[in-house]
Amino acid sequence: MYTVRWTQSALEELADVWVSADATERVAINTAADQVDALLSNAPENEGESRAGNRRITFVAPLVLVFTVDSPNGIVRVLHVSRYGTS
Repeated sequence: MYTVRWTQSALEELADVWVSADATERVAINTAADQVDALLSNAPENEGESRAGNRRITFVAPLVLVFTVDSPNGIVRVLHVSRYGTS
């Protein structure tokens, strides 16, 4: 099991996405955030696609997340969050 840690900037981005959403979208965002924690706590090195600089990207509708995996220490860090189609 890995510990999933969200950086402060990722939490702020998630909050911005949530605030700009309507009620139905907020439910989907909450569900996606919970799914991210579950997925990344189990086998994060197999989740999503690799990127430069030891980063990985994954899509959990309606979110896009960039994260790193620190396998020796059992830590996943969520670095960036956005909605599909936004930067």
